[in-house]
Amino acid sequence: MLIKVLLLVVFFAVMIGIGLYCRKNATDVNGFVLGGRSVGPWLTAFAYGTSYFSAVIFVGYAGQFGWRYGVSATWVGIGNALIGSLMAWSILGRRTRIMTQHLDTATMPDFFGKRFGNQSLQIGASIITFIFLIPYTASLYNGLSRLFGMAFNIDYSVCVIVMAVLTGVYVIAGGYMATAINDFIQGLIMIVGIVAVIGAVLKSQGGFLAALDGMGKVTDEAVSATPGIFNSFFGPDPLGLLGVVLLTSLGTWGLPQMVQKFYAIRSEKSIETGTVISTIFAFLVAGGCYFLGGFGRLFSDQINVEADGFDAIIPTMLSGLPNLLIAVVVVLVLSASMSTLSSLVLTSSSTLTLDLIRDHIAKKLEEKKQVLIMRILIVVFIVISVIIALVQYKSNVTFIAQLMGVSWGALAGAFLAPFLYGLYNRKVTAAACWVNFVFASLFMVLNMLVRAKFPVLLQSPINAGAFCMIAGLVIVPVVSLFTKKPDQELVDDAFSSYEKKVLVYQREALSDSEEVE
Repeated sequence: MLIKVLLLVVFFAVMIGIGLYCRKNATDVNGFVLGGRSVGPWLTAFAYGTSYFSAVIFVGYAGQFGWRYGVSATWVGIGNALIGSLMAWSILGRRTRIMTQHLDTATMPDFFGKRFGNQSLQIGASIITFIFLIPYTASLYNGLSRLFGMAFNIDYSVCVIVMAVLTGVYVIAGGYMATAINDFIQGLIMIVGIVAVIGAVLKSQGGFLAALDGMGKVTDEAVSATPGIFNSFFGPDPLGLLGVVLLTSLGTWGLPQMVQKFYAIRSEKSIETGTVISTIFAFLVAGGCYFLGGFGRLFSDQINVEADGFDAIIPTMLSGLPNLLIAVVVVLVLSASMSTLSSLVLTSSSTLTLDLIRDHIAKKLEEKKQVLIMRILIVVFIVISVIIALVQYKSNVTFIAQLMGVSWGALAGAFLAPFLYGLYNRKVTAAACWVNFVFASLFMVLNMLVRAKFPVLLQSPINAGAFCMIAGLVIVPVVSLFTKKPDQELVDDAFSSYEKKVLVYQREALSDSEEVE
């Protein structure tokens, strides 16, 4: 217990110390929200990865999908690395950095407003962002509480409040730069922790080959009558597995707290380095989490899934580890959760302040007052999410994965297609964006309220969210064909950012002739 407490004290002290140290970088809006657009590739890549993977992944998704799909759940982590990191950085990173700087936007709703010349889009996107980030945030607390309860036997309410207060302190003090530096440290902890935990858990089952053989002997008639299905390549439900891969991987392309990491990176060239780092990080952390969860059924004699829920699987798998490793796990999940929470509250507060209050309510608001309002809204957002987390826990409304599925589905479904086409396609209209916003948001709300009336395949919020994203890629271009064309001058100005000529050293680009112009 002493080791666990000491590790936590050191961890919290470092996080808060960094927040206080970064106060000088958070005196204006650009510094507080984007770190002055001067964040290097390592910090940005780790900020992206740690915002991506939280207790929701480690406790909720890894446990639930590892139980459902067995070892094949590892494909979810691989998809996160290849689609959610490598392709996201390659397809979105450079263009996002260039166009958002040209349009002078600091948030995703601000991008929609300026790119399509439509202030109502900005307002609508900011409201959707604020509403659907709340259930995501509540799910973070729930996942963390499971592990804290296992390691310290501490009341859930205490876990939630302590985590919320400490995260709020360093975000309010240091803004994005404090978040980025802390994310880097937390990311290193996550990498070391997940490798150590996988090794220890597999060792407890006789090693990797013995654990794999054990999974081959697991049977569950309710899932599949095929022998060895839980250690097979694609598991018992390949189609369901594909839906999880799509939502958790492609979904990052439309999440405001993820995409805004590209706004803050120092330069377009830094994106090349960031792409590699982010992809490797995702392979290690996401791949490791789902790989670990894939062996959950080996502990079925210790878990009553029907009574305790899927969120109890990973904590049960870890409960037999040595105290030092449990302490590492607690810090690992705390790191993952606090990094994601800090990203969410910063995204939400900046969206409300810049996209609603500054641009539409108090248009002459001074810069210092904007930063002050953002700090106040961070507190408000944290308090709301804590209340929801406590109510949800005591009423046992839903599982972590379902909360996150609704949030991801609505946000990514609403924003992915308009944002992606906005970067690449000159013909997308504001009306098409609005149709997609309404479709995805309404679809996910109905899925939450009247889920039983949906087709069986779409009753899961995971599949419903994946459907919204894919549908958006069709809805936006089709609706654009039949709605008012965008202002050509506005479009030309936005895409002119890609046409600017820049000078580079010859070691970076060879000229066609020996003469250098």
